[in-house]
Amino acid sequence: MEMKTPISRSMTVASNVSVIEVECRWILTQLEANDFSAADIFAVHLALEEAFINAVKHGNNMDGSKVIKIDYSVEAEKIEICLTDEGVGFAPDDVPDPRDEENLYKTGGRGLFLMRAYMDVVEFNESGNRVRMVKHRSKKAKTKSASS
Repeated sequence: MEMKTPISRSMTVASNVSVIEVECRWILTQLEANDFSAADIFAVHLALEEAFINAVKHGNNMDGSKVIKIDYSVEAEKIEICLTDEGVGFAPDDVPDPRDEENLYKTGGRGLFLMRAYMDVVEFNESGNRVRMVKHRSKKAKTKSASS
């Protein structure tokens, strides 16, 4: 399916975890309309929710007076999403790997791990209060036609 005109949108939303459902649905609808695979849509959904929850909880410290800026673009071969919170930021490389034995029962670091696992690019700005995530369209498996 040929991509329609690339879509870009920028919005500022309340720093409240309940907000992500509506915004996420809108973004996922754009992927569905442009024939991204179910696996790609799942990956973006998971990573977007994790990034948003991290921005609300850790970035904005559950402060409802703060906001989160979401910028995204959907193109023929990729989606790019940027989330910026109003927090002081963090050092992503200092987050412990949740798979290490000493961290298995700790809750921290799992969201970041999932974002990195499901997206093709996960980058943070220097201060750590903005994440940029990119998911490239998966190549569709070619099916062999049965010969008669």
